[in-house]
Amino acid sequence: MGKLVRALAILLMLGIIGLVAYAYLGPFFGADFSPAQTEISVPVELNGS
Repeated sequence: MGKLVRALAILLMLGIIGLVAYAYLGPFFGADFSPAQTEISVPVELNGS
C-alpha cells in the first residue's frame, strides 16, 4: 500500500511540475494564453427620465 501511495505522490508531483513548465515555456513554443480581445460598446443614459 505504501508503494502505491508513493507512486501516486510522484505522479502528482511530476504532473504539477509539467503544468508549471508548460505555463512558463508554452509561449516560447507557440501556445497563446492571452484572451481574445473584443471591443464592447454599451450605451448609457445619464439623468434619464
